[in-house]
Amino acid sequence: MTRLTRRQFVVGGAGVLAAAGGIYELVDRFASAPTRQAVRRLPEQHVLPGLRVVTDNHVEVLVPPLHNAVLTGRLTVGESGKGVRSAQDELESALAGLEEGLDHSPAGLGVTVAWGLPYFRRYVPGPAARNLPVDLRATEAAGRQVQALIDAVRFPSDPADVRLEENDVVFFFRGDRLEHVDLGIEAVRGLGGLLEPTSVRRGFAGGGFGGGQSLPKRMALAAGVPGAQLIPETAELFLGFTSTQKAGLGPLLIANHETLPGYTDQWPDGYFRGGTAMHLSHILEDVEAWYLNFDFQERIDTVFRPGERVPSGTQTVRQAPEDVSTAGRVVRDFHRSGGIGHSASIQPSSRLQADVTGRDGAQYPKGTAIPQRADFNTLDNPFAWTSRPEQDGWSPQPAAGVHFVVFNPTSDDFHRNRLAMDGRLPDGTRLPIDPRDRGQGINSVLRTTHRQNFLVPPRKHRSFPLAELL
Repeated sequence: MTRLTRRQFVVGGAGVLAAAGGIYELVDRFASAPTRQAVRRLPEQHVLPGLRVVTDNHVEVLVPPLHNAVLTGRLTVGESGKGVRSAQDELESALAGLEEGLDHSPAGLGVTVAWGLPYFRRYVPGPAARNLPVDLRATEAAGRQVQALIDAVRFPSDPADVRLEENDVVFFFRGDRLEHVDLGIEAVRGLGGLLEPTSVRRGFAGGGFGGGQSLPKRMALAAGVPGAQLIPETAELFLGFTSTQKAGLGPLLIANHETLPGYTDQWPDGYFRGGTAMHLSHILEDVEAWYLNFDFQERIDTVFRPGERVPSGTQTVRQAPEDVSTAGRVVRDFHRSGGIGHSASIQPSSRLQADVTGRDGAQYPKGTAIPQRADFNTLDNPFAWTSRPEQDGWSPQPAAGVHFVVFNPTSDDFHRNRLAMDGRLPDGTRLPIDPRDRGQGINSVLRTTHRQNFLVPPRKHRSFPLAELL
């Protein structure tokens, strides 16, 4: 087994923005790209088609892109309407040049550009006030207008020092080839007159569905992660269970602002129709504590639901619509066992509670997942590179974790799911459990370091959205 030195991991140190993949170059040594289907580019930039489907333990599983990278930035363009419109043209030209000749699939490069509230407040406040999507459900609950993009918050199980970021823009690159992802990073770095990068976040995905040792296991061993030898041989994630079950991820267009009736005001002709909300966070994982302090059944109880019975060593546990928990069942499980399961606790808010006909004409049965997760394993601590190493608590020492990326119809929809994970259910029930208690065991081995919410426009408005309305 190849073991990485500190120097090999750092790749130039915290003060240098290096495009080279560093430790992530090992991904191509440890895994080969799966066969992918050629697909057309969709109006939605957050949807990455062409994912291969395999079957594991009689469950359909999506095979995610091998390489992932996130680049956050702060804009440096002037605030005049002319300057912003010029920047809009320059960014779109750069993105079009980057995508030329590359499929919008893992075989080529998935490019997603999302914008934070600091951008909308500083550069396009007037058009934003008139055109940002309104969250109809949150507005009704609050008795005042709530937009689909809201500020990130600290959740009950978050540490007090979690950093709520204020980036203007984020670029998310996904693909099976490291050189394609690096092309994306280089294209953004070439926009020196428009923005200053604030962080680069890298990672990988890939389970051992073919029977071989998985990427998380091999990468953790190479990086010397404490507890790496305890990770199951074919695990898709450091914590051992499969997360890309097809039934557990929202179908193609369900996370769009306009797809589900009653979520936003973007149907039929909103400016952001075809867009979505995005949450980005970084979470450190204590791999060693997870495997040493929780036996297999306890890990099943806390990841899925208390009392779930599967054969020992199972990694892919079925989470089909018929398996979805209700709020009542979560409460009963808690009073019976003193704990709640991660999947079960969020399902009353993350799954449809009735059959729905979407604005896209699709039929979504009760129990269908809404969020489209795109999280990936990382050895960043917390980022591969940051412009603020002291503020971000940067360390060159590799650390197991996840860059959590998820698309929901609104930011509030994500907040509802995340609060349920801490025992605060969407019907108002608050379970009397400490958010980091052993009874909510997965939280006890997770530590979130950064959070921010973004808005993902449709592809046609991805570059400086609303600038043309100034």
